[in-house]
Amino acid sequence: MSTEMLECPKHMQYGPCGGVEFDGTCEIASFTCTFLDGGVREWRGIDRSPSGVPTPKVPTASATATAALLDRRQVVVADFPARALDAESLQRCARLLAGAVDATLAGDAATSRVQFSPSLRAALIQQEGLAVWSGVNCRDRNRVALEGELAGLAEVGVAGVHCVTGDHTLTGSRPDAAPVFDLDSTELAALARAAGHLVSVAESPAAPPTDERAARLLEKERAGAQICFVNHCGGVESVRAFIDEVRRGGSSLRFIPCVPVVIDAGSASLLESFTTLLLPEGFLRDIRSATDPRRAGIEATVALCERMLELDGVAGVDLSGGPGPGREESFADALAEIATRLALSA
Repeated sequence: MSTEMLECPKHMQYGPCGGVEFDGTCEIASFTCTFLDGGVREWRGIDRSPSGVPTPKVPTASATATAALLDRRQVVVADFPARALDAESLQRCARLLAGAVDATLAGDAATSRVQFSPSLRAALIQQEGLAVWSGVNCRDRNRVALEGELAGLAEVGVAGVHCVTGDHTLTGSRPDAAPVFDLDSTELAALARAAGHLVSVAESPAAPPTDERAARLLEKERAGAQICFVNHCGGVESVRAFIDEVRRGGSSLRFIPCVPVVIDAGSASLLESFTTLLLPEGFLRDIRSATDPRRAGIEATVALCERMLELDGVAGVDLSGGPGPGREESFADALAEIATRLALSA
């Protein structure tokens, strides 16, 4: 495919996504990202819609409760490690995490492209006493279906909704599926806020164009985002610099940095599959070379979380990553141990 600039494969209006490679090419092809030289587009409402966004609703009780918790203290969120389409795995992992983390970020599996719907998955997890911060992507559903999921998540009473454009179907396990991308993450954030949810978005400070990432996040905030999950961008100082840059733009967002969790070869390989991954110097090397990689990984994550939690503007941490095949419950157990350690020391 040509390296010339082409139309965004995700039909984004407020790009770029986090899938821009370090050389500026798209995550799914060898052409330059459409948004690399276009500047930041100002939020003006949802395109292709006569009404823009629905009339905002009163925040849900669960959204209000999460906001109140964030006002009181920092939180620990953990990526959800259960197998896709496996209710028993989902319930076992939820029981391991319940009482240890404040919520689980239940979004896309790293490779699996067929999963329970967000509202069903959230309902099953919350039956086990674990609050859900539900990830919703724009890859698989058009606007009508997304509005239905947001309504369902409001009925379930999730702690928050994490709005992402989503990976293209050409990545992961179902390249045969047609991508939808009727909306993008900025537009979805507006719908989620209007539906009464506490709304988070992601940003990737290390992905090109790095000099526009803060300004792009400000437009997501204008659309309705309240919290930013900061994708892996190199460590504490990189997160500090990004928060400072966004704050200089007048932002009142709260920030939850993603902190890597690696306990074995499988979890290391999964983390390395993330686009534009930047980890602290020597992080993976030191864990891989340790006599007990699991113990070394837990210790490294706890130490990095504690440093992140010292930063101004940080509302909590997200224990980020996932297990190798068949290691879901072992990974959930490690997440719970890390969270428990942080509760004792934070």
